[in-house]
Amino acid sequence: MHMKKLLIPFVFLLQVTVLFAQETAVYPTHWWTGMKNKNLQLMLHGPNIAQNTFSISYPGVTLVKTNKVENKNYVFLDLVISAAAKPGTVTINLKRTGGSSTINYLLKQKAPGAGTAYAQGITAADLVYLLMPDRFANGEPANDAFANMRDTAKSRNNPFNRHGGDLQGVIKNLDYMQELGVTALWMTPVVENDMARTMEGGVSRSTYHGYAFTNQYQVDRRLGGNETYKQLGKELHKRGMKLIQDAVYNHVGQDHFFIRDMPMKEWVNQWPQYTNTSYKDQPLVDPYASDIDRKTSVSGWFTPFLVDLNQRNPYVANFLIQYAIWATQEFELDGWRVDTYFYSDPEFLNKVNTALLTEFPKLGIFGEAWVHTVINSAFFAENNLKIPFKHNTPGVTDFPLYFAMLDGLNQPFGWTEGVNKVYSTLAQDIAYKDPFRNSIFLDNHDLDRIYSVIGEDFDKYKMAMNWLLTQRGIPQLYYGTEILMKNFKNPSDAEVRRDFPGGWPDDKENKFTAAGRKQKEGEAFQFVTKLANFRKASPALTTGKLMQYVPENGLYTYFRYSPAQTVMVISHTGKEEIKVTMARFSERTKGFTKLRNIQTGDVLPLQDFTVQPKESFVFELLK
Repeated sequence: MHMKKLLIPFVFLLQVTVLFAQETAVYPTHWWTGMKNKNLQLMLHGPNIAQNTFSISYPGVTLVKTNKVENKNYVFLDLVISAAAKPGTVTINLKRTGGSSTINYLLKQKAPGAGTAYAQGITAADLVYLLMPDRFANGEPANDAFANMRDTAKSRNNPFNRHGGDLQGVIKNLDYMQELGVTALWMTPVVENDMARTMEGGVSRSTYHGYAFTNQYQVDRRLGGNETYKQLGKELHKRGMKLIQDAVYNHVGQDHFFIRDMPMKEWVNQWPQYTNTSYKDQPLVDPYASDIDRKTSVSGWFTPFLVDLNQRNPYVANFLIQYAIWATQEFELDGWRVDTYFYSDPEFLNKVNTALLTEFPKLGIFGEAWVHTVINSAFFAENNLKIPFKHNTPGVTDFPLYFAMLDGLNQPFGWTEGVNKVYSTLAQDIAYKDPFRNSIFLDNHDLDRIYSVIGEDFDKYKMAMNWLLTQRGIPQLYYGTEILMKNFKNPSDAEVRRDFPGGWPDDKENKFTAAGRKQKEGEAFQFVTKLANFRKASPALTTGKLMQYVPENGLYTYFRYSPAQTVMVISHTGKEEIKVTMARFSERTKGFTKLRNIQTGDVLPLQDFTVQPKESFVFELLK
């Protein structure tokens, strides 16, 4: 998530003690035997919980330390769960003056199948479909709003209200995604956002987008809750598809339970007065940066209502790391997309990635690094740079390639302009340890929709889709791009987050079906479907190497190839008819005699031919 600075009156949060009339809550809510890390830190939250002394008597489970902190409503228990521990109910004993009580804590058996049935990883063999659950489809109208939540508004006529889309709506449309050729689903956060409405730009808004957590251990009831989320994961895995969750480590909503009642003052990043992040990544990369600029980038708040967590605090770090492990196991996730990556403490990021990959070695992780240069992008991933601090995330959201592809589609061809930007950006891949693990994209929930960016030019659209689905990396398709959904972020992000037509029972058009699509929408859907399904079975596109050629007069040609297959991609971004001279590409075409057009199936002789401006082709080479 990326947002401009908001000028909102702010009351700075200090330590607050609120006594809740509720039972003690324990986080993580349960755990498993058989985990590689035997240490577990429980957060106990309840009125004056610190007045107790604690003990545990359970075979294989040892209470090592009781940590009492500033706020008497919190206690942190350090446990060791040995390899000998069996699944069952662990009794936590509480004793205080005048009484005693117990908490029953469930230890489950770790589900088998990590790395095969789930936690499979997200790779260049996948096509990721990104959607916003609230804006995709409403499968269960009964959960649209709840009277006992802070925001009870639901109206599709207001772009800043919740619209009622939910996880059941996603489940009902998995066949649509599968037909499209999608192999992995990434949704904006499904975690509970029980937030009061916020004022942004003078407008009252809900947190329908999901980035203002109030309790990580609960999936928002308005989306269907934990059990429906589990059902979605099972339905995806039955289809051979994967589930990616959106992580936010940097901040939580101001109505989060541990913000309304903070365990300690240093739970969040404190400043003498409210300090916003600069939204600048450069101070983290810049060898000449000042300490205050680095601190402002990481420890400044994203917005006044998104509270910046102090990940240098070991209790905060443990809470976030254990939740990531818990959610991966509980919901059988295959990967994580990490929001606002460079705004988080870098050492913490390495810790959480290490913890996740220790438990789930094949798990996919890519961080949202909204930066403009390849060096800055590579800095936040595993890289080949000789620098003092090395990040360990396998891949990032490849914004430099995104910007380059937009320029390639829209700028006139020049020495450094137009499609030469795509070529020169990819030529810098030497900075990444493995650029094929980067997520590549043309639009998302924070960006103008690609069909509008290219002036609703269908030829450019086909060229864009050819690049997205054949370039190196993990392609991500934003919901509705396949049916030409359009708009700019003007006057707000809500314009690029409109409801998918057909996701609500009273929609006049249902674009989940061929009959509901207009001619051009149908052509776009079929174009993407044809290429995406070819891609699924293509060793060249899913595991192959890349070779690109210097663009000439706007003509850009590259090859994806493996021992089993070679694919040639030709795109003409210039203004005049041009001849493709096959002899130039003999290094890759040697031994082949024919070209098969992926879209039409036509087989042509491998010989020189002419292409017109804005034409783009994907060919499989045949012998």
